[in-house]
Amino acid sequence: MAEAKEEDVKLGAAHFTERQPLGTAAQTDKDYKEPPPAPLFEQGELYSWSFYRAGIAEFMATLLFLYISILTVMGVVRSSSRCASVGIQGIAWAFGGMIFALVYCTAGISGGHINPAVTFGLFLARKLSLTRAVFYMVMQCLGAICGAGIVKGFQKGLYESLNGGVNFVQPGYTKGDGLGAEIVGTFVLVYTVFSATDAKRSARDSHVPILAPLPIGFAVFLVHLATIPITGTGINPARSLGTAIIFNKDLGWDDHWIFWVGPFIGAALAAVYHQIVIRAIPFKSRA
Repeated sequence: MAEAKEEDVKLGAAHFTERQPLGTAAQTDKDYKEPPPAPLFEQGELYSWSFYRAGIAEFMATLLFLYISILTVMGVVRSSSRCASVGIQGIAWAFGGMIFALVYCTAGISGGHINPAVTFGLFLARKLSLTRAVFYMVMQCLGAICGAGIVKGFQKGLYESLNGGVNFVQPGYTKGDGLGAEIVGTFVLVYTVFSATDAKRSARDSHVPILAPLPIGFAVFLVHLATIPITGTGINPARSLGTAIIFNKDLGWDDHWIFWVGPFIGAALAAVYHQIVIRAIPFKSRA
């Protein structure tokens, strides 16, 4: 009986071989061609409805992101104790969960950036034109301002007394601590975006089902767990700008530069690391 089972295993292995090579053999360019870099200026986009539709999608996604995340932060701050509310873990889940949902909804329309730092990193990697990158950033910032404005419009008194969800360096930490947290946190996010949306990886690992918004949402969740105690976690200049403008007090503006400089540096480092080290694009073009 044992010999019969062994023969069945061998027969099955002969008929049903691996569809995809494993290990380093899997890292081939078969059935994959590197797409050309996006042009720096693409004037034709300005005459395309899909261009403006994508911008509107970024606007709405960022608006909804700010609305849910700020209300969650305010609910935690308002509670008598962290244990009486969802706490830091709940805030992190709100940010990460909303990014997961919104990237899933808008990825097919705009790419689901919802963050100027993500847009900046993808622009440096020549994944989109300067025209589209600037348009996305403007729409993201406008969406963030409107999202924070809706929260304040509904709950003005509470919004102002609970600091409106603004980002600032928390007591006990230096500005250098805050800048470092924003750089590393954004690096984690943008590196995850590059990896989750890598077309070559999708072609090579097509037998492994993966939902790109899921790792991106988890990256946002984990970064928030780590850096909420330091800066409240920005890693998104639009989110920081929207709350600073609507709250409009010194607390929101004193450290505001950190939440632009940090994310943009982190995004640039992630783009360089992914393109040069992970994908080795410059070396392939020379060959």
